[in-house]
Amino acid sequence: MRIGVDVGGTKLEAIALGEGGDVLARIRVAAPRDDYQQTVDAVAGLVGRVERETAQTGTVGIGIPGTISPATGLVKNANSTWLNGRPFGQDLVRALQRPVRLANDANCFALSEATDGAAAGARIVFGVILGTGTGGGLVIDGAVVVGANAIAGEWGHNPLPWPRGGEVPGPVCYCGRSGCVETFLSGPGLSRDFELSAKRWEPAETIVGRADNGDLAAVLCLERYEDRLARALAGVINIVDPDVIVLGGGLSNIDRLYVPVAARLPAYVFSDVVQTRLIKAKHGDSSGVRGAAWLWPG
Repeated sequence: MRIGVDVGGTKLEAIALGEGGDVLARIRVAAPRDDYQQTVDAVAGLVGRVERETAQTGTVGIGIPGTISPATGLVKNANSTWLNGRPFGQDLVRALQRPVRLANDANCFALSEATDGAAAGARIVFGVILGTGTGGGLVIDGAVVVGANAIAGEWGHNPLPWPRGGEVPGPVCYCGRSGCVETFLSGPGLSRDFELSAKRWEPAETIVGRADNGDLAAVLCLERYEDRLARALAGVINIVDPDVIVLGGGLSNIDRLYVPVAARLPAYVFSDVVQTRLIKAKHGDSSGVRGAAWLWPG
């Protein structure tokens, strides 16, 4: 049995998978915000609950909203900031009394979709999370590519390619720079763009609904979003050249994105044709926790 735990900013989720990827147990609880030790205890508690429910023990993989520094062994780049600078992996090993594998949550998402999701069978898979932030993960031949600095796939903290008027220097990002892809393509980034043009703030789902009803400001906002997404993904394709790009996160549920974004890619990709497929995640918001479980191969 494989156990995966997804450590999010608002929720913790644990899943137990059988050999064929069938779900044996699944539990969600609210995340203890701003409290490191409570987070360690909550993860250990979830694993214990899953094992009691299934009457089995399992390997444990953990997806985190950051990564483990290869230099220090401590968490870095986590937007759940109470994890940063902490020996999260070591503390979980002690709490669970077994080896634990940790990976960035976007890497877990990409691994899930490459293993038995929408990109199963593809050799090179780039997984994209479009939500509160923007994450990315790269899987090649069924294995997560971590990189020398443990930041492979962090496309969200590159500058938006081929900037147009009004996109420079761009919004300030929490990373300390301006104009990052994340500031344009996250849910808050979409709402910010709508507010700038329509002079009122709306959540992403409301903007989509307004566009579906013909609201011109919302339609134009989504068209700008589609072009920005195409430019940002073209930058990834020009470097990695994946077979498949899988979209996940809340904004991946905007069904109108896929065809127009794919249609815009040839204008930016350095190729005569674009064979890369742009598809929606199969496992939805369960992909991250499933990928954490798949960190342990069979």
